[in-house]
Amino acid sequence: MEPRPSQEDQGGRVSPHGDSAVARGGYVPARLLADFLNVSNMLSIQSQHWTEAAKAAERAILKFPYTVDLRGHRALLVDDIVDTGETLMLAKNYILENWRPDELRVAALQWISPVAKFKPDYYYLEVREWAWFQYPWTRLEDVTQFIRRMLKEAAEETGKREWSYEEIKKMFKEWYGIEVEEFYYQDALELLTEEGFLEKTGEDLYRLRG
Repeated sequence: MEPRPSQEDQGGRVSPHGDSAVARGGYVPARLLADFLNVSNMLSIQSQHWTEAAKAAERAILKFPYTVDLRGHRALLVDDIVDTGETLMLAKNYILENWRPDELRVAALQWISPVAKFKPDYYYLEVREWAWFQYPWTRLEDVTQFIRRMLKEAAEETGKREWSYEEIKKMFKEWYGIEVEEFYYQDALELLTEEGFLEKTGEDLYRLRG
C-alpha cells in the first residue's frame, strides 16, 4: 500500500528513518509500511480511547509512556484508523515533546473526515460517513465485545439471561448486521465463559452470570 498524501501535503513519497505504531491497531499497517518503505527501525506507543468495540471512553490515555531519543531522525506515526483522532493526537504530541524527532508525519489506513479532529499526512481511504471498521487483527476481540454488550443489554431489556448458541448467532446478525465465520462465535463464547461473564449450562446453552 502506497499511502495517499493529504491534499495539503506536497512532500510526495514519505521516507522516514523509522516508524512508530500506535498500539495495538497500528502494529500490522506499521509493519507493512516498514517493509514497503525499507524502514528497519520500529517503535510502539500505546494510546487508547476505545474501551470496547465502537464504545468510546471519556478521554484518550497514554499507557506505559517511555522516552527515546529520536533527534536526527524523521519518523512516521502509523495507526489503522483516524476516527476522532484523539489517540493519534495524544501520541503525536507525546512523541514530539519527549522523543523529539526532526520530523514527524502521520499515516493511517482510513480517515473518517466528518468526525476526525485532524487530517493525517497520509491515508489510504477517506470515509465520509462514520462506520465501525473490522480488521483481521481485531476481529475476535470485536466479536467478543459485541456479544458481551449485546447479551448484557438484552438481559436488561427482556429479563432473559440464558440463550442457546444458535440464538446468540441470530441475535448477533440482527443487532449488528454483520457476518463472521463460525469459529469467531465459538472462540468469543469460550473467552466470555473463561472470564466468568457467561457460564455454560448445557451443550449449547449459555447463561449470563452475576
